[in-house]
Amino acid sequence: MAVAAGGAWFWSGPEQLSARAAGSGAGDIVAGEQIYAEYCAACHGANLEGQENWRSSGADGRLPAPPHDETGHTWHHPDSLLFDYTKLGGKALMATKGIEFDSGMPGFADQLTDAEIHNVLAYIKSTWPERIQKIQAERSEAEEQQD
Repeated sequence: MAVAAGGAWFWSGPEQLSARAAGSGAGDIVAGEQIYAEYCAACHGANLEGQENWRSSGADGRLPAPPHDETGHTWHHPDSLLFDYTKLGGKALMATKGIEFDSGMPGFADQLTDAEIHNVLAYIKSTWPERIQKIQAERSEAEEQQD
């Protein structure tokens, strides 16, 4: 299934890399908030607001960091994609799909454990309104049932 998000194409299929068995829906929100502040806030904002003009490519062709609050597109994606994108980074994840695209998002596999990534995602999701949390959870569940 191909998904367009903020000008980038993401592909999820049977070769999915995510660690679903590690409990992608669960996480330590307090720990996730601390990890977010240390590793993510510099680009995505202390309040998850993202960078200015995040929908428009810069001179280098990369999109600025999107917001992770309800105004962005993060909640449009299933947990598996959010996990893989965070762990591998945009360019490396796209390369696994045969797509040459550099979103500018670095991979954190060498800096964060799978559990820490799940904690960050749990924190981000905890800030969304309940309606959006429900929609995103349904998308994640639907993708898991496809595999």
